[in-house]
Amino acid sequence: MKISVPIIRRYLKPAVFLALSWPLAWLVWQWGQFIHGQPNGLGFNPQEFTNRYTGDWALRYILGGLAITPLARLTHTPTLVHFRRMAGLFAFAYASVHLTSYIALDQIFNWTEIWNDILKRTFITLGMTAFTLLIPLAVTSTNKMVKRVGAKRWLWIHRMIYPISILVLIHFIMMRKGTQLEPLVYGAILTVLLSYRLAVYFKKKAGFRRTRHKST
Repeated sequence: MKISVPIIRRYLKPAVFLALSWPLAWLVWQWGQFIHGQPNGLGFNPQEFTNRYTGDWALRYILGGLAITPLARLTHTPTLVHFRRMAGLFAFAYASVHLTSYIALDQIFNWTEIWNDILKRTFITLGMTAFTLLIPLAVTSTNKMVKRVGAKRWLWIHRMIYPISILVLIHFIMMRKGTQLEPLVYGAILTVLLSYRLAVYFKKKAGFRRTRHKST
């Protein structure tokens, strides 16, 4: 199914943008309620809730972004790829809020403790590494940056999302101590998405070898 670019830009992208913004808008509203002493959904520990909530959504948007290309191919809906960049940028935005909540709310800008956490707590080391690797992807997300760095180099930069997604998932699993269903579900989804890409890669490689063999 094909939809014209003007319709995508005028109607679909704003709608998707609002949908992806909703979890953060809800969180801001809850903090407003909390600050004014009103009933809210932040629970007994607003700092921890905010940290986990934003981290969860960052992971969901990473998985959602990874799912777009397979869904577009399997459903023959190329329109979906127009939303891949938006999903990635929202994942980075939620990851940024996640990191900010840890620095500002949990550690209250105690940089010594933050550095000690990075060195001593493995799940924080993984999380910081994943966030650092996300920065080049966010910075090079515009069309101008694609031209500036070159399409081939840009592609290699954005393939970093695969190891990043693994790091984020491990970070998430280590935060959720004990056996829980949610990490298993996310792990299964990521396994399927990465396995699909590996299958496509090896299929292309096999096709290239057959073509090369015939030409010789």
